[in-house]
Amino acid sequence: MASNSVLRERLERLNAIGIALSGETDINALMEHILVAAKSLVHADAGTLYRLQDDQLHFEIVMTDRLGVALGGTTGKAVPLPPVPLYHSDGTPNRNNVVACSVLEGRTINIADAYEAQGYDFSGTRRFDAANSYRSQSFLTVPLKNHEREIIGALQLINALDSKGETREFDAEDQHLVESLASQAAIALTNRALIESLQTLFESFIKLINLAIDDKSPYTGGHCQRVPALTMLLADAAAATTSGPLRDFQLNETERYELQIAGLLHDCGKVTTPVHVVDKATKLQTLYDRIGLIETRFEVLKRDAEIAHLRGELTHEAHVQLLAQYADDLAFLRRCNVGGEFMRDEDLARLHHIAGYRWRTPQGVDEPFLSNDELQNLAIRKGTLTDSERQIINHHIEVTIQMLESLPWPKHLRNVPEYAGGHHERMDGKGYPRGLTREQMSIQARIMGIADVFEALTARDRPYKHGMKLSQAMTIMARMVAEQHIDPDLFEVFLCEKVWLRYAESYLETQQIDAVDEEALRKLAGLA
Repeated sequence: MASNSVLRERLERLNAIGIALSGETDINALMEHILVAAKSLVHADAGTLYRLQDDQLHFEIVMTDRLGVALGGTTGKAVPLPPVPLYHSDGTPNRNNVVACSVLEGRTINIADAYEAQGYDFSGTRRFDAANSYRSQSFLTVPLKNHEREIIGALQLINALDSKGETREFDAEDQHLVESLASQAAIALTNRALIESLQTLFESFIKLINLAIDDKSPYTGGHCQRVPALTMLLADAAAATTSGPLRDFQLNETERYELQIAGLLHDCGKVTTPVHVVDKATKLQTLYDRIGLIETRFEVLKRDAEIAHLRGELTHEAHVQLLAQYADDLAFLRRCNVGGEFMRDEDLARLHHIAGYRWRTPQGVDEPFLSNDELQNLAIRKGTLTDSERQIINHHIEVTIQMLESLPWPKHLRNVPEYAGGHHERMDGKGYPRGLTREQMSIQARIMGIADVFEALTARDRPYKHGMKLSQAMTIMARMVAEQHIDPDLFEVFLCEKVWLRYAESYLETQQIDAVDEEALRKLAGLA
């Protein structure tokens, strides 16, 4: 029987253990803490913690001090033992196994000497002892019951030791203390498992959103995966910087997770963007590419020219010349239909000239060769989107912000809307949707801005362009620094720490990876 002072000390330790358990966030460390605390509390030489899953008790932590054995938990060493079934193959309860029996009956089993115990099969224990020159004697097996009285596992301690290090049986005080600890442990494990399951559910919803965007448009789906990856590459490089303006920037694991979630959700508003706008590969594309309609009109013009020739209204030379002109005009319109970086003034003038051709519809109506909408689209100077379509695309970031700001974020994720919603802002305040300046933006939001731009420049799965080579993309990025579009300090880290190359090696085609003149880029960006 322990003295009052010893019992008081044990109770104080039990209370301290309970406080420590409630603060542990890693479930493997939590399970290890539970077993170590239980062993220490009653001076047990060995112990095992089991978790119950699908009517089987799985070994999570195994420790035997005298043999120097420590498996599972944070050790990184898996427990090479099969789970203990609660029921035999014929469906009968496995009550001859002491751990299974404790869980099946929901009671503590205290055995003074396993070799003399009746009703339980300790043959495996005897084999272990013989192989390791060990003597397993006293056993204390306690089911882990949570606050709902559900059994979630078991805690088994082996060989209580007295003050001289000799094996003794577990007494009533030992059993009471371990049962109290087991109750606290079960609640802590249940809470941690619940938190992890909710986090898994939360992350699954995020993946579901990205899958929805991916299914809606395979072009943006890859973007939703690559931007978070590049964001974290740049964030880690910036956090590792020990000099310069970013030397004080640090990210702990919680802050990294927050930024990663923001990266995954940065384009969630695209679920509302019409797919024919997102996937607009050519200027004339709506639900289909309207260049086919124009090709048909040229066939009508060629038919009319043929009729005029047959009627003698058009000479042979004029007929041949007209057909050649139509063929050249069609080739020109096909080129116009493919979005480029810039459309020349002379090309615009020719486009308007062709638009003035007349043709007769199947209904016999004489109309301009190109409708106003077709002309407006073909006259787009850069890319494939009209101003109104660009506004529709840009609206996705407003929807993203609205969606994210409507959610009740926990404290450790409260910056997700700001990080995710700022990747289209500019350092000079000329970005959108809020016109924020560099000083009004967090470093994390600025990181996402660089990641979003570089991914878009090098992406090879866009319907309207080919992925740029590294040298071309980095040159554009350097110009964007000089134009106060993206952050200069972060770009210097991006450049000097070769974040661009690490990303390229994982996500770009081999032919996209070419030589990059870093010093020339620094000068172009105004960093030299």
